[in-house]
Order: sequence, then C-alpha cells, then structure tokens
Amino acid sequence: MAGSLDRDAQHLLRDLTPKVLGTIVRRYRDFAGCEDAVQEALVAAATQWPESGVPDNPRGWLTRVATRRITDEIRSSAARRLRERLVVSLIPADEQIALAADEAGASESDDTLELLFMCCHPALSPSSQVALTLRAVGGLTTFEIARAFLVPEPTMAQRLSRAKQTIKSSGVPFEAPATAERASHLGVVRQVLYLIFSEGYTASGGELLHRTDLSSEAIRLTRMLLAALPEDPEVKGLLALMLLTDARRAARTGPSGELVPLDAQDRSRWDRGAIAEGLALVGEALPRGAVGPYQLQAAIAALHDEAPSTEATDWPQILALYTLLLRMSDNPMVRLSHAIALAMVEGPEAGLAALDALGEDPRVSEHHRLDAARAHLLERAGDLAAALFHYRRAAERTTSTTERNYLLLQAGRLVELDPQR
Repeated sequence: MAGSLDRDAQHLLRDLTPKVLGTIVRRYRDFAGCEDAVQEALVAAATQWPESGVPDNPRGWLTRVATRRITDEIRSSAARRLRERLVVSLIPADEQIALAADEAGASESDDTLELLFMCCHPALSPSSQVALTLRAVGGLTTFEIARAFLVPEPTMAQRLSRAKQTIKSSGVPFEAPATAERASHLGVVRQVLYLIFSEGYTASGGELLHRTDLSSEAIRLTRMLLAALPEDPEVKGLLALMLLTDARRAARTGPSGELVPLDAQDRSRWDRGAIAEGLALVGEALPRGAVGPYQLQAAIAALHDEAPSTEATDWPQILALYTLLLRMSDNPMVRLSHAIALAMVEGPEAGLAALDALGEDPRVSEHHRLDAARAHLLERAGDLAAALFHYRRAAERTTSTTERNYLLLQAGRLVELDPQR
C-alpha cells in the first residue's frame, strides 16, 4: 500500500482505516466483505492519490469507494443467483444520501469505538475477539498480532481466518451489542486498547522504536471509552497506565533514534503534564472497590514516574504490586517484570532463578526479552561471559532494529571490557 505515497499520506490512511471500516460494517453487517472492500479502497488511494493528490475529504473518498466495492459485490452475487430483489433489501434506501454526506464531510461521526464492541461477536471466543479487533481497529498485521499473543505467525493467520469464517457461518448479525450487554465485552475492549498501545509504544518490528500513530490512537479511544463509562475504575486505570508510560516516550530514544533504557533516561524530558493526569486518575481509580490488573500496572508506572532515579525507586512496593498482579493473571511478561523487580530487591541471583523458571514456559522460552533480561542480570552478577552470550542471542531474536542495535551495543561494551571474549 505504500506505493509512492509520502509518509503523511500513509499515516492518514492508517488512521482512517478503522473509521471507514466501522462506517461500512455498520451499514452492511458483513465483516469479511467490508474488510475486503476497505482494503480495495486503500489500494485505490495508494494508486490514485500520488497523481491526483489527497482529496479534501479523504475519509469520505475512502467510504465512497469502499461502499461502491461492496455494493458491486452484492449486485454481482445477487445477479448470479437471479435474486435482484435481494439487492434492494440489502442496500439501504438512504444510501445515496449517506454517501453524499460522507463525501461532503457532513458526517464525521467516529465509529471506531463502536467497531470495538462490534468485533466482540458472540460466536467468537474472547481470544478470537481480541485478535479480530486488533486487525480491524488497530490495523495490526498478522505478525504483530501473533507477537502480542506469543504465538507463531501461521497460527495467528489460521485463527483470524477461522474467526471470519465463524462469523459468516454463525448467521448472527455483525452488529454492536445492546447497551445491557456491553459490560460483558469490556474486558476484551480494554485488552485490545492496551495491546494497540503496547505495539505503538514498543513496535514489534521495523526501524522505529515507537509507532505514535498507534499509541496516540489507543489513548484517544480510551479517553472516549472513559467518557462513556466515567465510573469504571479499570478504564481509568488503563488510561492512567497509558499516560504514565507514554510520558517517558521522548526520553526513550537518543539523538540518532537509539534506545535509551529507563535507568539512563533524562527524566527532565518526561512529560510532567501526562504524569500529573495519570497520577490523578490512579488516585481516583484505586479507592473504588476491587482492584484490577490495569490499576495495578498504573500504580507500578506511577512509582517509576514519581522516583527521581532508578536507585531511589520504591522497588519493594513495585515487587509487591507485581506479586499481586501475578495472582490475577498467568502472563509471562508480568512474570518477567516480576523477576526484574525481585532482582532489584533481593539481588541478581534471585532474579536469575526466577528467569530460569520462566524459561520453561514455551510461550517465551525463545523470546528476545527473556534473553535480554537474563543478560542484564548476569552482568550485574559479574558473569560477563554469560551476559555477552545472552546479549548476542537476544539481538539475534528480536525483529526490532532499534532493540537489536541496543543489544549489540551492550555486547560490544562487554567485549571492550575484555577483548579476549
């Protein structure tokens, strides 16, 4: 889809995709068909816009082209089945009015949040709902979704294909749940927003560490969700977590885009406004009854952001929060963070023992973050040869250029300390 579009136009298409898809799906209730139509509209934009320029209302343009594609398909299918009357029933009578409004820019309602709930189709398992929504709303690739689920890419491709087929064969309309049913889908919606943010904050592959289009969109949608559910403590916790984490973004990279780890960051570059807002949200969310995982993670992020340095961080409290978080979820990445916090409190040997146990988990046994954490703790423990090995292996396993460069730099630093290695 890149073609000869400039970077701004590519970002625009990415931003508009879930909005256009939400509009089309709401009209035609056919997720697979609508997704194909939107993809064709994106291809048309990538082909035509470099020559004709970006239209005044790009969202309306994409909506119009996608709608033509899906109505053409409806008409074609109906003609093959000799049921022209079905075409009339499937195409809304006010379609032309709606299209004119889209093209003129009169209809600018944002359907993205609605699409989040629509993807929670009752025929799908929660994990399939999450995967499908990451594709439809987040625009994530199959590879990126697979990384989020800690599964091989072919496995995730099969899951996505089965999810679309399940929806099609279920006979259940692809539509937003009734207001009374939305509460049961909140867990999936929150998880999707968190995963979109995470992919934006630390891209799973490519040249750049951050994808601010994704992280910013996740924050925007979470704000919308909180506006709709102002009393939900976990939505508040999720927004707080995003703000407190994203506040450090400017300090995470150096002048050449290189990765700067937390303990080496210039904390004066952290966004104090975002931190203040995040802290206020944590303060509002925590006293409201049962504490959930996003509130706990926000509390951990708050402890990091409030500390003047790594050494002055309240690591015992962070360890206690991660211990509580582990009781709620068997998440290998939480166990990884718990092991690092354990090392900061009880020493690197304790952390390494926890990492050894985590290494038995097939979901992360070959993940580069496990090797990177082990290398860091081995270096702290004084075993430089083993640390060098794991820095190099982590570099081989990551698909992020920025992370690979950082890990190779750490390996090179250890070689300089002992040229015989």
